This record gives sequence, structure tokens and C-alpha cells, in this order.
Amino acid sequence: MSTPPMLRQMRHDVWATRMLLERCRSLTNEQLQLTAPGTYGSIQKTFAHIVRANEGYLNTYGVISQPFMELTASVDEIASRLARVRDAVEQLFKSKEIDFDEKIHDERRKVDMELWVPLAQFSHHGSDHRSQIGTILTLNGLEAPELDVWTYATAEGAIADF
Repeated sequence: MSTPPMLRQMRHDVWATRMLLERCRSLTNEQLQLTAPGTYGSIQKTFAHIVRANEGYLNTYGVISQPFMELTASVDEIASRLARVRDAVEQLFKSKEIDFDEKIHDERRKVDMELWVPLAQFSHHGSDHRSQIGTILTLNGLEAPELDVWTYATAEGAIADF
């Protein structure tokens, strides 16, 4: 049975956030508070925002419960909650066949939407904010890891030299 493309995309998203978070574990507390114009906020706050939002998107499907992580969470707590997100992504695609075109009422957001929307937002949102963290790092002379799909696919063995 082949892996659904959306699951692959979400796995990449979690991997990319984890890889970037691992890169940032070596930063000082002062460096974790660095910002840049046009970004969400500090490196630490942006990581917490990414993972907190992921928890919210996955809550739509009942695979992760509230309370969601606080934006003041430590890097260790962010890493722990990211592992929770990773497990919930896997559970979502194992739990049942989901009709992603089905419309639901989302009381928290006060909208009706099709079920594919939170999953697409999960990946887009994370990519956008990881890019912002990369900008903060490079503007401050710090190295940012390669997080693109090519790098992920190579790490997963989906691309190999011949």
C-alpha cells in the first residue's frame, strides 16, 4: 500500500521542524531571543508558535487534545511536544479513512471548511515560519540547515546516487 502524499508532506514538515530545532539547541538563551524585521518573533517563540499551531490543526481531527503548548515553552518542551505532533500525524493516517472533501464546522475558528484545509495549512504554516527562523539565523551570522524536500528525501532513502 502506498503512502498518501499528504502524509509524506506532513512527515517532511515535522522532520524539518525537528532538524531546525536540533540546530538551534546549541544556541544560547540570548540567541534564541534573536528576531529580524518581518518575522513572527524570536526564534524560541516562533518554534513554540509552529508546534502550538500544529497541535491546533491536528485537534481538528481528534488526534491531539488541548491544552496546546504555551508560547513561552522551553526548547526541551517544544521538542517534546513536536514528538507528540509527529505521533498524532501518524495516528491520523492510521485511524480511519478520512474524506478530506467533507465539510466540518470549526467552532474555534468560527468557520465551515473542508477537512483538507488544516492539513495544507499545517505544512504551509510550518514552512513559512521555519524560513523566518532561517532568516534570523543567517542575518546573525549563524548557519541554517538544509530543510528542503530533496534533503529530506535523501535522508529517508527516497533519493540515492547511482
